[in-house]
Amino acid sequence: QVQLTESGGGLVQPGGSLRLSCAASGRTSKPAAMGWFRRAPGKEREFVAAFRWSTNTPYYGDSVKGRFTISRDNAKNTLYLQMTSLQPEDTAVYYCASKYGSSPITSSVPLAGTYDYWGQGTQVTVSS
Repeated sequence: QVQLTESGGGLVQPGGSLRLSCAASGRTSKPAAMGWFRRAPGKEREFVAAFRWSTNTPYYGDSVKGRFTISRDNAKNTLYLQMTSLQPEDTAVYYCASKYGSSPITSSVPLAGTYDYWGQGTQVTVSS
C-alpha cells in the first residue's frame, strides 16, 4: 500500500506562485510514474504534470507548460510542483498520484485511470 500526502496549497493572487509537495510512503519499490492532476469545480479531472520515473522524463499538460515545473527528491520520497504565473483558471484541488509496474508508454502517462494510488488533495485558489 502507498500513502501520498499533499501539502502546500492555499490562496494566492493572480500572477503569484506556489509550490506543492507530495510525500510518498509505504512502498520501497520505485513507481513507474508519479505526478499531479487537478479538478476544478464543475470540470473533469485534468492532467497537470508527471514523471516517467525510470527515465526521469517530465510530461506536462498543455495548459501549464512553461508555467509549472515538476521535480522530485528521491532521498525524501517527495514530489514537487512549482507553479508560477498562476491564474484564476488554475483554481482547483490538486492531487498527487502514482502507479507501479512496467515503465509506461508516453500516451498513458496523462491518463488518470491508469494510476493506482491517490492523495487526498490540496486546494489551490487563485483570486484577488
